[in-house]
Amino acid sequence: MAEESWNAARLIPTSGINGAEEQERRATSALLAVLSAVKEFGRAIVAPLGAPAGTVETYIEVPFTLGDKRLYPDGLVRVSRGQRSWTALVEVKTGTNTLAAEQLENYLDIAREQGYDAVITISNEVPAVRGQHPTIVDRRKLRKVALHHLPWVEVLAEAVMQKEFRGVADPDQAWILGELIRYLEHPRSGAMSFEDMGASWVPVREAVHAGTLRAGDKGIQDVASKFDALLRYAGLRLGQRLGADVQPALTRKELADPALRSQALVQTLSAHGTLAGGIRIPGATATITITADLRANQIHCSCELDAPKQGRPKTRVTWLLRQLEKATDTLRVEAFTMHSRGPGTAELLRTVRDNPDLLITDPTRELRAFRLTQITPLGAKRGTGRGAFIDSVIDGVDTFYEEVVQHLRSWTAPPPRLRDDPETDDAGVRTALISAGLSSQDDPEPAGHEAPAVAPSREASAEPASRAAHDDDIELTGSEEPTGSDAWSDVERTESEDPGGAHEPAAALAPAAREPVPAGIDRATASSHPMPRRTASDAAAWSSYAPAPAVVRPLPSAFT
Repeated sequence: MAEESWNAARLIPTSGINGAEEQERRATSALLAVLSAVKEFGRAIVAPLGAPAGTVETYIEVPFTLGDKRLYPDGLVRVSRGQRSWTALVEVKTGTNTLAAEQLENYLDIAREQGYDAVITISNEVPAVRGQHPTIVDRRKLRKVALHHLPWVEVLAEAVMQKEFRGVADPDQAWILGELIRYLEHPRSGAMSFEDMGASWVPVREAVHAGTLRAGDKGIQDVASKFDALLRYAGLRLGQRLGADVQPALTRKELADPALRSQALVQTLSAHGTLAGGIRIPGATATITITADLRANQIHCSCELDAPKQGRPKTRVTWLLRQLEKATDTLRVEAFTMHSRGPGTAELLRTVRDNPDLLITDPTRELRAFRLTQITPLGAKRGTGRGAFIDSVIDGVDTFYEEVVQHLRSWTAPPPRLRDDPETDDAGVRTALISAGLSSQDDPEPAGHEAPAVAPSREASAEPASRAAHDDDIELTGSEEPTGSDAWSDVERTESEDPGGAHEPAAALAPAAREPVPAGIDRATASSHPMPRRTASDAAAWSSYAPAPAVVRPLPSAFT
């Protein structure tokens, strides 16, 4: 016999299971034993139910007497911490068996008489919301005893996340938890997946196609509840693969009153032939919305993503396309603009890749958001397998997350950048404002700054630094040579070569009033050594003025 055909010995074997009773007893014993053996897993299961952090003890088929009846709950869990203890009865169902209200009410009565804290039920029934129980019981019996429900798929997902993602400190305990996972994943364990949409699925689907479905029809409420349960099951399966707590996306009102959610589903199904819901993945950029269109036989998986707050519209579209490199070409991309209502501009991804401008109807309007939608065929069968509704929804969700959602990143604004400091001299004062202190209002490039129309040639490298700075702020302009007392009337001081500063005040730039150049002093010398205005009595003194030799720049041709 070849080794490939040998069956490995397992701590919790699936062989030898004969009938539903044996299947239920073995699943209960295996689960409760691992709860007490693996501390991390036991804590993860009982802590959300209100148990303290302590030692977990578990028992199976504990006998109790209620009136004249002898009852045997499937199990009992006790958590002790010091003087405090928390005790819960456990009722387990496997396969297609469902919980009975009478049996649960009897266990609630026993728990109340014994002073226990809760009753825990485990079955393949998946309620739409965590904390909601699939079986309706007398609410008066819940005044002192809590009633909790755990689907087998949630128990399995919790075990996988604890072993694969959170970790188990002791290697032997990790191996034991792995054996429980192997057992629960085996088809003969009775811990089945979500496998049936119920007996009302086919009649409701046919009524939708015929256009005769009404909100009060029999079975429509059951289909709406099954769809919510399917969304939660899809989230648990996805969370098992991601190691995250994936939950249905519900509003606060729907969480407080599940009847509102059920009523909304019934209305949309009867009016539009659609069932819609969402799942929220921790850390993901967007919530996945799943819409089952029974009239068009399509599954729509979509999400919305905010557009960047900066950049041109085409830049924002390009930012999105870079994140959709692994998405299929049939993905529908829809763009919405600011202050707009109704549908946006929609195109297929393959078209947008070739021409991003197709999503932009008006370049002057900013894009505020994108919607991405993947459409897949809807299965018609009520069960699982090829062509089944359940598998079409699960596959659509998994594919959409894998190809689109997990690659999306939210846009974040870049950090602010420091402005470049303007040019300063050794003393820390701007060259163009040598008499003023540096201010935060001095822009690096003044608005409206233009280069001088006439740039006189000069040998700036031969002049002292202070004189060069002074000369850089002076420009001589004029079309005709001035004469007499008007010789300096056309002289203007302007900012010609100061790329790092702002214009000086008007008073500083106004030319000083000067008198005519006396005879005997050439005009170039007078311009390089300006003198203040003098009276007629000082003319003789000025005529004898002999400045020190200096390198001067030539005057414009208008003065020569």
